[in-house]
Amino acid sequence: MLKLSQFGPGALVAAAFIGPGTVVTASLAGANFGYALLWALLFSIVACVILQEMSARIGLVTQAGLGENIRNNLTSGWLRWLALILIFSAIAIGNSVYQGGNLSGASLGAGELLGPVPILDAWLSNAWALVIGIIALLILWSGNARVIEKALIGMVLLMSVAFIGTFLLTDPDWSAVFKGTFGFSLPTGATLTVVALIGTTVVPYNIFLHASSVSKKWQSPNDLSAARRDLFLSIPFGGLISMAIVATAASAFFGQQVTIESAGDLAGSLRPLFGDGATYLMAIGLFAAGISSATTAPLASAYALCGIMGWSVNLRSRAFRTVWLSILLIGIVISSVGIKPVTVIWFAQVANGILLPVIVGFLWWLCQSSMLGNYRNSALQNMLAAVIFLISVLLSGRSLGSAFGFW
Repeated sequence: MLKLSQFGPGALVAAAFIGPGTVVTASLAGANFGYALLWALLFSIVACVILQEMSARIGLVTQAGLGENIRNNLTSGWLRWLALILIFSAIAIGNSVYQGGNLSGASLGAGELLGPVPILDAWLSNAWALVIGIIALLILWSGNARVIEKALIGMVLLMSVAFIGTFLLTDPDWSAVFKGTFGFSLPTGATLTVVALIGTTVVPYNIFLHASSVSKKWQSPNDLSAARRDLFLSIPFGGLISMAIVATAASAFFGQQVTIESAGDLAGSLRPLFGDGATYLMAIGLFAAGISSATTAPLASAYALCGIMGWSVNLRSRAFRTVWLSILLIGIVISSVGIKPVTVIWFAQVANGILLPVIVGFLWWLCQSSMLGNYRNSALQNMLAAVIFLISVLLSGRSLGSAFGFW
């Protein structure tokens, strides 16, 4: 029988990739193309599992995170500084901005469930962002890996009840769900949506988060089977939640003239169709998705930046806390006062687009190095890594093309 204590790093990854951005992307996929693109999420989960398994092996065998391993294995000074600049630009700066979106998404769910925040609403355009930011701060400030893991596992379980429950309330077409999941269909105009669905699941900072978390939870390569069991169960479970969001939007909005521009639109639009129950479940899921991403994004940024800089990655060290606290505070300010930092978001999108294939390349390279000994990639793993690398180049092109207005 599986125990809760056997889970951790994999659940953190699942909690990280199911954020408000994923809710919006998955909702748009379902509303615009029905169940037809469920296969893209299934594919993205397989790709995510392959990458995160390599990340877990690196963390377990070396007992260090990806940032530390990149720093230690890049002997060229200029390459090390290039990696630092990319990681700082895409993960530190990017997550600071996206943190505002995470908090805003959680705020939409909290506002739907609990209404306005007394007193604070008179002073801030989004008072819930401050409240939720403080909750995330307290979780991270504990400096206890088990406390953080349990809090985020709780968020994943809450999301599963909320989003899967909402999906069941919408009375889906099960034959269409099966066909969309295991068939291959690419409706006209769906290419960018497919790339976006993969991009919401395969993200660079989760690779840093997973390697570091694994190195802290398990101390020996003999624990590789436990680490794999954790990720092989947790990440597909997170993918099931994302697929439930696509199917919910497909059941409710496909073929109808409904505009979804934010995660809050999905919750509000469900009320006239399926009643208050569906709306409240979706709001709960949105709250859990926002707060889980608002916690994991600063944590992953601290692991990445402290690792590449050679600073302490102890959860209670001054440098580590300074990094995640800075990112969290910037996100709180952006969300609570309603700032729309368009230029900075554009910059982060460009940096993130460049970073993804670079990090996948680093991961692939490290998994073939002698430092892993008998735990190096097999021929099959190298072939799969090559396919994922090509996909990351595609995702990079999409991100850069969108940032520069080509798509």
